[in-house]
Amino acid sequence: MKKIFISADIEGVSGITSWDATRYGGKGYEEACREMSLETAAACRAAIKHGYKVVVKDGHEDAMNIDHNLLPDGVELIRGWMNNPLSMMGGLDETFDGAIYIGYHSGAWTKTSPLKHTSEDYMFNWVKVNGKYASEFTLNSQLADQLGVPSLLIAGDEGACKDAEAEYPGIRTVATKRGIGDSTWNRHPETVIAEIEAAVDEILSKPLPEARSLENEYTLTMCYKDFQRANSASWFPGVERIDDFTVSYTANTPWEIARCRYYIG
Repeated sequence: MKKIFISADIEGVSGITSWDATRYGGKGYEEACREMSLETAAACRAAIKHGYKVVVKDGHEDAMNIDHNLLPDGVELIRGWMNNPLSMMGGLDETFDGAIYIGYHSGAWTKTSPLKHTSEDYMFNWVKVNGKYASEFTLNSQLADQLGVPSLLIAGDEGACKDAEAEYPGIRTVATKRGIGDSTWNRHPETVIAEIEAAVDEILSKPLPEARSLENEYTLTMCYKDFQRANSASWFPGVERIDDFTVSYTANTPWEIARCRYYIG
C-alpha cells in the first residue's frame, strides 16, 4: 500500500501572527486550528487522489489541534504524544513513501517570523546540526532520511521555505506568509490551500525521489537561554559542556540525536 506521512504544526499556517493564536484560550486560536486543519486537508486530498493512504501527525503543543472532521474521509490522525524521540514525526516508519510538512516555521536563529523557534521557544537561542543552524524541519527531515523516507513538500512561512530549499535540494515549498518584525504579511488562505493541493498533486503524479543519504555522523549543538538548563543537560551521557549556555552531543544517526534531544531539550 502506498502511504504518505504528514507532520503538521500551527505557527507557519496563513494568518497566524501572535503566540496567543497558538495557545488554548488565546485570541485567534480557534481560527488557527481551523486553518491548520484546512491546509493539512489540502495535502490529504491530493494524496488520496493518487491512491495513497494518509497518516497525519498533529505536532503542535499538546498535539490536539487538528479537527479530524475537516480532513477527508479515510485519513488517519495521530493526536497527542507517543512519548518517544520521534516527537512531531511520531508514527513514521520505513513503510511510508514520502513525508510532507504543513504549518512549519522559521528556526530560532532567524528574523523571518515573529513566531520563530526551534523546539521550545522559551528554551533555546539556537540549535545546530553539524555546525549549521537547524530548524524543526531540519531535525524532522533527518529522521525521515534515516527511515529512507523522502521529504517532498514544506508549507510554511517564507523564511522556513527558503531555508528548506537551501538544505534539501528538490523539495517543493508553498509560502504562506512572510514575517516583518512583529507582523506577518499573509497570503489569502484559499490561495495557500489551493497551492498546497496543486503542489502535492504534481509531486505525486511523478516518480518520487529517494531520501537523502545519511551523514557519517551528527553533532548536535544547543544554546540554551538559561545556563541552568545547560547545566542539567550536561549530565546526559555523552553531552559535552561548551560554555555556560551551550552543550554538544555527537552520534552516528539522527535517531540517536533525537533520543538525546528527547531528554535534554
